[in-house]
Amino acid sequence: MQQQNKEKQKVYFLRYLSLAPVLAVVSISVAFSTWAIFNYFIPDLLFHPLP
Repeated sequence: MQQQNKEKQKVYFLRYLSLAPVLAVVSISVAFSTWAIFNYFIPDLLFHPLP
């Protein structure tokens, strides 16, 4: 019984390790894509100063 629990814990731990980095990459990609699109339509004054 205890051996089964250890095997399940290993499976859940490996699933967690594979899920967290994927979520991190996807969320960072969405955040930077949103920022890039926003700055394309409404440029920041730091990069495009007024004349």
